[in-house]
Amino acid sequence: MLPLFILVVFPTLLFAQAVKTQNSKNMKLKKVLIVVTSASIVPGNGKSTGIWLEEFAAPYYLFKEQGLDITVASPKGGQAPVDPKSMSPDYTTESVRRFLQDPDAQAALTHTIPLEQVKASDYDALYYPGGTGPVWDLPENTYSIRLIESSYNDGKPTALVCHAPAALKNVKDNNGQPLVKGKKIAGYSNSEEAAGQSSDMVPFSLETMLRNEGAIYVKGDDWHSFSVAEANLITGQNPASSLAVAQQVVDQLATSK
Repeated sequence: MLPLFILVVFPTLLFAQAVKTQNSKNMKLKKVLIVVTSASIVPGNGKSTGIWLEEFAAPYYLFKEQGLDITVASPKGGQAPVDPKSMSPDYTTESVRRFLQDPDAQAALTHTIPLEQVKASDYDALYYPGGTGPVWDLPENTYSIRLIESSYNDGKPTALVCHAPAALKNVKDNNGQPLVKGKKIAGYSNSEEAAGQSSDMVPFSLETMLRNEGAIYVKGDDWHSFSVAEANLITGQNPASSLAVAQQVVDQLATSK
């Protein structure tokens, strides 16, 4: 007769492996839409802006490693701008270095699809990386607004990090109230904006806007990872939070049908 340990533990391990395999298969069927900015120049001062590359690259590779199908969209379609500052040595992370050596990943930002061609029903999750660019062209973009509303109302993971929660500015709930009202929302803080000397790169303070719209603004220590989920609405504070936000997207997808 086999020892009791083997009789109990071995079937348990087989079951755990079967669950892991099934989750992996399920994830490969899931589609994530990453929405990026088309804004490359800050109106008024002419400085370059765009996507903060770490906030795209780290989630992109996590999604890829999980077997998710990724589509990248932007307001204008085509080449999406990357903030050149985010590629400077002071901000070059492992994910950024990997991206800069990866033609396939670079092609994803070269050939984005226009937001007007996107159907929310085609995707299982929505992710917005930040940078100061999104503050200029996403808050008023009607396609983006409808996309977020549809994704959130359908219970799909809807995630935004750093400056990207600016895209929530005009998003409404089913009662016509600001979607962020009464919800815990993270985003780039006023203190980080001041310390980073980037106030001239944005048309409004993200933290102040969120508070004005009725959000319960929450934050961690400046420059440290901090994210929060209100059901399927996931937000992160800064570039360091992008991987944590993406992981929450993955975790929610893993438990969804």
